[in-house]
Amino acid sequence: MATTTFKYSVRDKGGKLVSGELAAETETALVQRLRAMGYAPVSIEKANAGMQKEIKLPGFGKRVKLKDLAVVSRQFATMINSGLSLIRALNILAQQTENEELARVLGEVRNGVEAGNSLSVSMSKHPKVFPPLMVNLIKAGEVGGFLDAVLLQIAENYEAEVKLRAKIKSAMTYPIVVGCIAVIALIVMLTFVVPTFANIFKSLGTTLPAPTRMLVTLSHGMKFIVPIMVVFGVTFFFVWKRIKNEERVRKVVDPIKLKIPVFGLLFKKVAIARFCRNLGTMVKSGVPILQALEIVADTTGNYMLTLAVRDIQESVRQGEALTQPLTQHEIFPPMVSQMMAVGEDTGALDTMLAKIAEFYDQEVEAMAESLTALIEPIMIAVLGGLIGGMIVCLYLPIFSVYNHIN
Repeated sequence: MATTTFKYSVRDKGGKLVSGELAAETETALVQRLRAMGYAPVSIEKANAGMQKEIKLPGFGKRVKLKDLAVVSRQFATMINSGLSLIRALNILAQQTENEELARVLGEVRNGVEAGNSLSVSMSKHPKVFPPLMVNLIKAGEVGGFLDAVLLQIAENYEAEVKLRAKIKSAMTYPIVVGCIAVIALIVMLTFVVPTFANIFKSLGTTLPAPTRMLVTLSHGMKFIVPIMVVFGVTFFFVWKRIKNEERVRKVVDPIKLKIPVFGLLFKKVAIARFCRNLGTMVKSGVPILQALEIVADTTGNYMLTLAVRDIQESVRQGEALTQPLTQHEIFPPMVSQMMAVGEDTGALDTMLAKIAEFYDQEVEAMAESLTALIEPIMIAVLGGLIGGMIVCLYLPIFSVYNHIN
């Protein structure tokens, strides 16, 4: 097997950081070699990788999805519960995960643990892969000595989140697909079909009806409109992907999302379900309530709910009960505040939050199914109306000619 030159950073027995280059068949072989020499590997990368580095376009890089984290968390919990060491479990996970980016990051986490860092500290160095919610839960599990139980809670939390997102996608996919088909059909008709009819109308030498003239004019402008639409669409995609999570953008977009007819209620229920599930998971894992609220505030998915959670956090910091400020925010339905108040009084807040999250999950599922059933005939009617209207406009001159001949 061909050898590759690697750059490495290690710590010697005295804790001093040492760097250098060595040739090895694989990165794993180099790690074993360095350990045999008495070093603790910190980082390893291919030498001269700058000229051979893979070019990645923004938005098209390998991403680590919640589903990947859920699978890894459940496998990790099983290994820890079976008595495997952290380093061995991380090594197995890095080798068997199908996501290349996650495998690479798990390898770096393993190196960090080998160097003497805690698991949560090693994970916190990769915020794009491991969310703050996961890192803080693992930190609580390390301190409390129940890391396997925390990992199972993380897996259950992310599995529920993945299921919730799938329900939303099922409600949104159909109208988006039908809308795209409608746009493509209009472009094809205006670009190829209408010009053919326009040439026929020109040979007739008759005055075209106003709707037909508008359609022909629009068809002539398609050679300019289509390129502009493509450039605008691609630009909007990349710009939106970059700025959609910025606070100044969310301040404007999120309130509008909640006011959209029908879909606004769906977005609200999704945000409340996510808030209750994440807060319940953190409370159950022993994370202090103020710290839990700080983390959960950024995971709700809606800026209005984030503001409400931060207000609640400030009230709790001043000594008020957790549920007292809930009634001051309209985004929280009365049922949520009342059930949380009961949970707080009985000392079962985490259980009550889990029940609220389960209730809203079921609400979202039922609403998604009803939306799909409602939107399907509406979108078909809209698509049929657009195409049918264009056909009528194209045949109006023919009817006029026929009446003129008669």
